[in-house]
Amino acid sequence: MSGTLYLIPNALGDGDANALATVLPASVLARAAALSYFIGENAKSTRAFLKRVGPARPIQEIEIRELNVNTPAAEIDGLLAPVLAGTDAGLVSEAGCPAVADPGALLVRRAHERGVKVVPLVGPSSILLALMASGLNGQRFAFQGYLPVDAAERTKRLRELEQHSRKAKETQVFIETPYRNRTLLDALLTALSPSTLVAVAVDLTLESETIVSRPVSGWKKDAGALDLHKRPAIFLMLAS
Repeated sequence: MSGTLYLIPNALGDGDANALATVLPASVLARAAALSYFIGENAKSTRAFLKRVGPARPIQEIEIRELNVNTPAAEIDGLLAPVLAGTDAGLVSEAGCPAVADPGALLVRRAHERGVKVVPLVGPSSILLALMASGLNGQRFAFQGYLPVDAAERTKRLRELEQHSRKAKETQVFIETPYRNRTLLDALLTALSPSTLVAVAVDLTLESETIVSRPVSGWKKDAGALDLHKRPAIFLMLAS
């Protein structure tokens, strides 16, 4: 009988065990502490997560294997092999929920194909937290991931999404590499109509958390006041 694949959320930023306990229920921490096999994007950061969890066995006795954007699809079955042999496993994201904007989705899909039980555990999702706090439409929304890096292509894509948002009354959600946050905000304010709502959520769940939501016309007055430099951020847009 195969084991179970547990999808274990991570905190959205650095912190000690107490910080982890503020965003993860005790039952999730207990489940993570009991496992002996983990799959994460980076072995070093997965090990750091386990140190904060407080595993039931020495960390050197816990098997940690990597799954990231560079992992060949042919290796997915190898990652599942211990689970198929009966060992429970934990899939851990670098931040937030695994398999959401995360390469772990490939492992989860294969687990279903092989008949492995998949159990998602409760934890923070920056996408949903930002949507909750934005005041934008939470009934209809789409996560777009990263926009094109090329300025002309990005502007074209933003205007296409704004038109769709206006027609469908659908919130559009984006992420960006932290060092390009300011570039994306500037692009939003340049490409979109003055009445379009734009929300930015920075450092969610951390003490430095900042959430601002206003029309483009309102942003243009003091957009520079929001420090976005190398801070994890979620961007949202809703056209009226």
